[in-house]
Amino acid sequence: MRSVFVFPAGERGETVASLDRHLPEQRDPWTVEGNLYIEIDDEETGYLFSDWDPDDVVALEAAVGRRPTWAVQIDVSGRIDGTTEVHQLVELLLQPGGVATDDCSTHAWTLQEIKTGAVNDGLRFFDFRTHHALNRG
Repeated sequence: MRSVFVFPAGERGETVASLDRHLPEQRDPWTVEGNLYIEIDDEETGYLFSDWDPDDVVALEAAVGRRPTWAVQIDVSGRIDGTTEVHQLVELLLQPGGVATDDCSTHAWTLQEIKTGAVNDGLRFFDFRTHHALNRG
């Protein structure tokens, strides 16, 4: 499984309502065709940041301007590429602003960077193929 964390600028309730509208009649988790599993995670009642490197949390705080208290976690099945689905969902979630992170880099990606295919340290957002090629062997 590959994971993406989205830190929308809006309120948690607004994000939940948006997911409910776009993925009706489901929750905990929401799913996209049984290949993307979407949940809200937080530090208070969940596991947000529990396995993150402390430097990565500091970098995220700098990008957001504060320590986020919750995130949308998207787990992507290995059965599919998932790039199109992840990009569509992240675009929806970041409409009010915010950032997203992925398993491949520590960069906090803005919606503009994701949409334009910006490169950071040789990688684009959710660029697992390049990440794998760079880290082989």
